[in-house]
Amino acid sequence: MHTAKTASYRFRAALAITALLVGSAPLVSASVLTPPDDAFVEISPGRVAYHSTADVLKQGRPIAPPKLEFEFDRPILFMKRHVSQAEYAACVADDGCRPLDKAHRDQRSPDLAVVGVSWQDATDYATWLSQRKGVNYRLPTYSEWVHAAGERFTEELRLDIYDSENPAERWLAEYALEAQRKIATDPKLKPFGAYGENAAGVQDINGNVWDWTDTCYERIFLGPDGEPSLPPFENCGVRLVAGSHHSMITDFMRDPKAGACSVGIPPSNLGIRLVREVSAR
Repeated sequence: MHTAKTASYRFRAALAITALLVGSAPLVSASVLTPPDDAFVEISPGRVAYHSTADVLKQGRPIAPPKLEFEFDRPILFMKRHVSQAEYAACVADDGCRPLDKAHRDQRSPDLAVVGVSWQDATDYATWLSQRKGVNYRLPTYSEWVHAAGERFTEELRLDIYDSENPAERWLAEYALEAQRKIATDPKLKPFGAYGENAAGVQDINGNVWDWTDTCYERIFLGPDGEPSLPPFENCGVRLVAGSHHSMITDFMRDPKAGACSVGIPPSNLGIRLVREVSAR
């Protein structure tokens, strides 16, 4: 059931979008088309554990990544839905964001996620929104995303066969891993909330729109004793996108099928979900 506040927002959004499409002066300020405060939910402090997303090499051969733990001692204000098409269009109209590619340029709905965006687009939108609202917005780290996903977070099975000296066994293991990946067969966008929400109120975690994060690609080098043999290699020209499985995508790529750094099933769509910074209490 839609509230009066939501209906009012959609009506004003429609007026602004109509003005943008016909090229007349906007009937309302572009600031109307920004996520309201209630688009964010508070994720309580807590601990998360998951496998590292880094590539780990032991004596030059890939092995299964280690388990990581993160403790969050403060709440996180996490966007319960994705940035909408209407909200991103307002940023473009205000010259804060780059126009989408032709295939997505007519996206204007307040009820659907904006997709076809790169990490740079997502970062530009966060910067524009921060300037508009006087509050700092940013992309989440992967650990924050996992924490916000809560019980909806699913992790792929990790296979220790990666340390086999037989390359064929490794290839077969990687094939089996890819077969586990669940991806929406229909990339067509659905209204916010169509894939349900978790206990914290975060929607569509397991949907067909993946979220850009600020986490960079990393490679870790271990010696025969399992201790680091070289400093880790980090490439922030490649960022992690999170969804029903994670992928590494070059930061300027808008099409996930062209931007995955490793062989495998790419995400269906790339979208934006933000964190709103809160002051220390």
